[in-house]
Amino acid sequence: MSTRLDFDRDGRDWPNRDASRFVDAEGFRWHVQIKGTGPVVLLLHGTGAATHTWRGSFAALSQRYTVVAPDLPGHGFTETPPGGRLSLPGMAQATSALLKALQISPDLAVGHSAGAAIVVRQTLDKGLSPQALISLNGAFLPFGGLAGQIFSPIAKVLAMNPFVPAYFARRCSDDGVIERMLAETGSRIDDEGRELYRRLAANAAHVAGALGMMASWNLRPLANELGQLSTPLTLVVGTADKTVPPAQSEEVSRLVRNATLIRWRGLGHLAHEEKPELFIALVDSVMAKSGVPA
Repeated sequence: MSTRLDFDRDGRDWPNRDASRFVDAEGFRWHVQIKGTGPVVLLLHGTGAATHTWRGSFAALSQRYTVVAPDLPGHGFTETPPGGRLSLPGMAQATSALLKALQISPDLAVGHSAGAAIVVRQTLDKGLSPQALISLNGAFLPFGGLAGQIFSPIAKVLAMNPFVPAYFARRCSDDGVIERMLAETGSRIDDEGRELYRRLAANAAHVAGALGMMASWNLRPLANELGQLSTPLTLVVGTADKTVPPAQSEEVSRLVRNATLIRWRGLGHLAHEEKPELFIALVDSVMAKSGVPA
């Protein structure tokens, strides 16, 4: 079994470490960061990331909101659920159970990439009742055509092979590999962010969690239910995103009756890391529009 990241060692300089705590919920241990007072903002990262993705916005937002940011199951410093329950419904249910254990009810739920699918799934399943939702380059729709026939089976095969995560982690110890991977997102992030992604990707347990999530992910049921979403949804798309086609958010904006589409020109998949000030202003704007006082 691969060893998880150790918070005392690997998290010694983790962004917003002072806000970190470990919580048992749904049968496993979570790493979650909580800071601030006032209306509650939930932040969910995407596949392969962790709480560090909010490093440029967490502290500023916590000056006027209660900010809650967990590492998703199998990611970062959060354990993998018993039985590897890493499907979209499973992760949505587990995240809702975490919030229940924390006795926290978000006023605003934000998700990046796959995290956006999770907060929408939670809302549709009544695990969340936020006043509004924000999607940052959300991954809501399954790959179409040949890509859909190839990538999902490959992910399942890779996830089943116990040697793949260790091999991938060894490869990612090389800074050049991480540089190329980040370049493929269409984003340019700071040195701290690159080092933290390298640290995550060089850990076989984290890699196994990300692969297990991709192998278990089935977005078709969610895509079929998007028209049932009534909670206001703000869809942010980085026009330079090379990971999730910007056209996805445009299609979702047509499927969801209470959706607003915002384009951030020239930014990639990690747009909120490239320009955290844009994200902070967006949260303030959506909260104000929702009538939630800061």
